[in-house]
Amino acid sequence: QVQLVESGGGLVQAGGSLRLSCAASERLFANYAMVWFRQAPGKEREFVASITWGVGTTGYAESVKGRFTISRDNANDTVYLQMNGLKPDDTAVYYCAINRFGKYDYWGRGTQVTVSS
Repeated sequence: QVQLVESGGGLVQAGGSLRLSCAASERLFANYAMVWFRQAPGKEREFVASITWGVGTTGYAESVKGRFTISRDNANDTVYLQMNGLKPDDTAVYYCAINRFGKYDYWGRGTQVTVSS
């Protein structure tokens, strides 16, 4: 059972930056993808960004392209989400998850990001 632990959330003013981390408790394999989702109050959970563990191919939601950057540290089984130019609309609980063979098998508990205007 892989455990994922997110950290790095907090309160920041609009235009500011935060860096989220998600550490896995076990070795991740090349055919996995690590994905960040977020869920704002009263809204559906939405995809934010993803990265394949082996090759490092990335993908982003249109709403965060050019502002957020996902990266990985294979040696430490950790994925990061650098968030710049934060907007109040980015306020949400951010979750990381592992995608294995098209299924999201493991999820973290989430970290709160609050952006004030």
